Amino acid sequence: MVSDADTPETAKRGKYATLLEPALWAYIDRVNEWYPPDMDLPVDQQRAVYDAMCRAFHQGYPAGVEASDGTVAAGDHAIPIRRYLLAGKAPQAMVVYYHGGGFVLGGLDSHDDICAEICAGTGFAVLSADYRLAPEHLHPAAFDDALAMFEWAAATAGLPIVLCGESAGGNLAAAVAQAARRHDRPAVGQVLVYPELGGPELGGKESAGSYVEHAEAPLLTLSDIEFYRQVRSGKAQSPDDPTFSPLRDTDFSGLPPTIVVTAQCDPLSSDGEAYRDRILAAGGRAWLYEEPRLVHSFLRARKTVPRAGEAFTRIVAAIAALGKGDWPY
Repeated sequence: MVSDADTPETAKRGKYATLLEPALWAYIDRVNEWYPPDMDLPVDQQRAVYDAMCRAFHQGYPAGVEASDGTVAAGDHAIPIRRYLLAGKAPQAMVVYYHGGGFVLGGLDSHDDICAEICAGTGFAVLSADYRLAPEHLHPAAFDDALAMFEWAAATAGLPIVLCGESAGGNLAAAVAQAARRHDRPAVGQVLVYPELGGPELGGKESAGSYVEHAEAPLLTLSDIEFYRQVRSGKAQSPDDPTFSPLRDTDFSGLPPTIVVTAQCDPLSSDGEAYRDRILAAGGRAWLYEEPRLVHSFLRARKTVPRAGEAFTRIVAAIAALGKGDWPY
């Protein structure tokens, strides 16, 4: 008799066969069918595959959510945006949302349903920014667009602003919060979901924590992180630039109340912990929750994996609290 622990599939999953939420494996396998870990395609073809995968995972809009597209002028180009509103409800705040995708993938459609659900769950207006992507546009292009979106929202919306981003978008949200902390209308809060914040130098002596423990985690590995950082940066890019790596800033004072949600089995988890600690050490308000038994990108599993759905509910509640000026922890 062969037990589940003896199957080739279980052996292939290694320690994550038992470390992860069992229901998560169907999601991981589905993602890997679209976007295999060893897929080596030009960026434009990667984007096509990623976009198709995002369409396959799209959950539709909750009742009452309406979306409209537009652009915001930013120097010599226009930034595409998508606004979400809940019909019949005057929003009390605005969420400026930055999507993930390693600074290389994604856009207004890739996280469309997530933004719509945040709108429905909070009643807030949500503004999604289609920032420029690498490698066509190296750093600081994405950051410049992210900051321009915040400044436009602050100048035109007249609402308290909560910054929110996941993965690469978490990097942008944190960088904007740091750059705009002395703005006339700074963000009232930020919610970062498994953010990439430029933690330990990859492969260097500083590598520690989740970068070592979960270097080969499903759906995001250490080599993936290194690839995305290299694609985003030019040859002269300094890792100590806080607009590139928010953790490399030397001043963490004056930041808005910050809630960071990470996944236990994610090489980036230590980034969130370090960021929380530095804000607290600077006298700010910050809170971290590491979601147990989940992996990077779990937001897409929110409808099929109960633990991921509970995590998303907590994220929406955190956004709602910060937008109303409350501190939920």
